[in-house]
Amino acid sequence: MEKEEVRDIILDTMVVSLEAQLRALKRLRVSIEEEEPREKSMSQADIAFNILSAVGAPLHVSQIISEAEKTFGVKLDRESLVSALSKKVMKEDRFVRTGKNTFDLKGR
Repeated sequence: MEKEEVRDIILDTMVVSLEAQLRALKRLRVSIEEEEPREKSMSQADIAFNILSAVGAPLHVSQIISEAEKTFGVKLDRESLVSALSKKVMKEDRFVRTGKNTFDLKGR
């Protein structure tokens, strides 16, 4: 093979590859433009806040998890929820701890 043949093969290969990439990018652009904006999901703390607001009294984590399933159709992880609410309590943000794994809204 001569140098020019090798060069032509390499250039043809690069052209085909770049054309395929360009087509993929165009399809991606179209799918992004057509995609509806997604709703932002609620955090575990937001779910707990809504539940505690509705109930109007302190609840144990087990009760919050049960209510979250009934009301929002979401299964919350116990340890994760306790951790999230404990962090909010430490920051004095919306929640207070009224007992072991029992939380209420701040200022109630």
